[in-house]
Amino acid sequence: MSTALNRLGALEAARKLQRRELTAVQLVRACFARIEQRENTIHAWTALQKQAALDHAAVLDGGALRGLLHGLPIGVKDLFDTVDLPTRYGSPIYERHRPGLDAASVALCRGAGAIVVGKTVTTEFATYQAGPTRNPRNEAYTPGGSSSGSAAAVADDMVPFALGSQTAGSIIRPASYCGIVGFKPTFGAVPRAGVKSLAESLDTVGGFARSVPDVALFASVMMRDPRMLDLAYEGKPRIGMCRTLQWRHAQPETKEAFAQAAATLSRAGAVVQEVPLPSQDCMLVQLHADIMAFEASQSLAYERLEHASQLSPKIQAVLEAGSQITAEEHIRNLARAEESRARVNGWFQDFDVVLAPSAAGEAPFADLGTGDPQFSRAWTLFGLPCLNLPFATGPQGLPVGLQVIGQRYDDHRALAVAAWIHERLLAANAPDIGASDMWPRG
Repeated sequence: MSTALNRLGALEAARKLQRRELTAVQLVRACFARIEQRENTIHAWTALQKQAALDHAAVLDGGALRGLLHGLPIGVKDLFDTVDLPTRYGSPIYERHRPGLDAASVALCRGAGAIVVGKTVTTEFATYQAGPTRNPRNEAYTPGGSSSGSAAAVADDMVPFALGSQTAGSIIRPASYCGIVGFKPTFGAVPRAGVKSLAESLDTVGGFARSVPDVALFASVMMRDPRMLDLAYEGKPRIGMCRTLQWRHAQPETKEAFAQAAATLSRAGAVVQEVPLPSQDCMLVQLHADIMAFEASQSLAYERLEHASQLSPKIQAVLEAGSQITAEEHIRNLARAEESRARVNGWFQDFDVVLAPSAAGEAPFADLGTGDPQFSRAWTLFGLPCLNLPFATGPQGLPVGLQVIGQRYDDHRALAVAAWIHERLLAANAPDIGASDMWPRG
């Protein structure tokens, strides 16, 4: 029995735990068995606490139900403070750092009964310097970044859920490369207290799971909104297909998935229309990059001043670029972003959600870095809720996904429509298998 427990989705496992059909100790043991089997290949973790997790599980098994996440093992991106584990932020500067408190999102999960099994690899301060993590679908390829370890751990069935964060494309892109569901909520919907800041107006807390209902379960806890658990959707969703102004960078597999999705959803009864792209938004990717660089140069001022020699050349280049942007320029950039956000908000008078590429295509080779976040930058700049939905494959047999984008503060509808969309895309693409069975594992 225990050999398959690690492959349970978060919602299915939670229901079994709530009914006492499964013990937390059994589930934690199964997850650690998978970690021990695969970690030397995948390198998803920076720290693990097996005995502490088992002890916590035993306490939960012997007591009353704690909450919706009772007994569920989770991974936590090493950008989030944890009181019982080191937090290094992906940097040697913080090699011996032990926070005195949990990040708010971690505390909310623990309060609902979740068991933290360890910390997952992040790129350096959630930027571009890749860590050791490999893509579970093929170890020659990157899992994406910056939430590399969280995406890989969920994709490889090590844990059913893992926390991540996104400042550019750090949830959606790894989810696409690894073939899982990633959810970036509306900016500010999940508290960021205790998460190392990179860009104050962009950083967003979210996470990874194997289905839309699974991420909705955790969203309901971290957003303190029980509506997220009700994904029933009736009627014909209005879906805007947005190629984005980066379409020329999309690989054939992404273009094929985009066309397949439009045809499939139209046949399923959705109202599918192309979204017009205003020419004044052609510089959104650069606008996001400039805002991110300016704010990073502020957030990481101490590290740059006191520990410059321990920063990688990649992050030094970002901070140097940010330091060249004046406060006046930054204020103008924020105003331009707000103007574009207002135009995009108008789309949701005509559409329930927008569907767009998650990444250029399949994951690149690991030695080429973590991939380009260009297809997520604008949506992060606007603070909109986004989900990656995996359903297709590319020429190398690696996952290809599309992202569902919802209206700001309407995360519930975005999740419900995403669940409707994903069910139909999976049925059309692989009628006899579920999302977690679409790609081989080691």
